Amino acid sequence: MPKKDDKKDALSKGDEVTWRSHGGTAEGKVEKKITKRTKAAKRTVDASPEEPQYLVRSDKSGGEAVHKASALKKRKKK
Repeated sequence: MPKKDDKKDALSKGDEVTWRSHGGTAEGKVEKKITKRTKAAKRTVDASPEEPQYLVRSDKSGGEAVHKASALKKRKKK
């Protein structure tokens, strides 16, 4: 049976996404798909090929964050 997140797992570098951040919504781009335990965005990321995480960069602040696919939503193209 397909996972609920299969569609969200289709994220790739350059995709424009939104995510919840400090009570609001942040917008930015996917910089990298992370599939192994590594350091990114000033923290240790416990990702795997089965549960990848994504390094994203905020359009507003330029800051980096790492999120699971379930926390990211693709922005609609204008």
